[in-house]
Amino acid sequence: MEIVLKNTKSKYLEIYPFVDVDNIHETFKKFASMKGPLEAKIFAVNKSISSHQLSKLKNYFDKINVCSLYIYSNNRDTILSGKSIRIDSTFLKEQEIKNKLLLFKSKNKDDILHEGTVRSGDRISSNGNLCIIGDVNPGAIVSAKKNIYVWGKLLGIAFAGKSGNKNASIASLYLNPLQLRIADVIAIGPKDKPNNYYPEIAVIDKQTIIIKPHVIETKN
Repeated sequence: MEIVLKNTKSKYLEIYPFVDVDNIHETFKKFASMKGPLEAKIFAVNKSISSHQLSKLKNYFDKINVCSLYIYSNNRDTILSGKSIRIDSTFLKEQEIKNKLLLFKSKNKDDILHEGTVRSGDRISSNGNLCIIGDVNPGAIVSAKKNIYVWGKLLGIAFAGKSGNKNASIASLYLNPLQLRIADVIAIGPKDKPNNYYPEIAVIDKQTIIIKPHVIETKN
């Protein structure tokens, strides 16, 4: 069984394998990084889940602000259990479920565009590039396997090049982070606020993170 959690306000989603429905406390610790409103989809192949188990699962989802919950299964008992507690449940053939899940996994590899403020305690992670239109507040953490672009103030923690890519960069209209990390190189943010109000970019130069003006070249 696998669970897809998607933020309804952005393209950000996570996919979690889920083995033991009766012991879900540890698994839900992984969900704590995602902020709502969320949409959850349960993909249960060849697995019978009782209404009691689903009710327990639904209660946990309610705690993390899941506004909609769906079940896809090829097990009729699971579908009946879901419908008995008013969960939107759809019976599909095994291959149809796997194809639907594969589609989500392919989307999970795409770049992410997040519109709005990333508040303290929020976590946003991308398997590609991450573009944020809004501010990243202190206490927020944003990360990406490739580059990070913040069209606003970057005041929290940013981690680019998660896969070890030292050519990754972090750019912002106002770069005053608590911490920057690119690949395995870490830099603490400056104590003083930036004097300049123009876009800046952080890159690795000789195993050190440096910050310089972000100049976008255009061709005439």
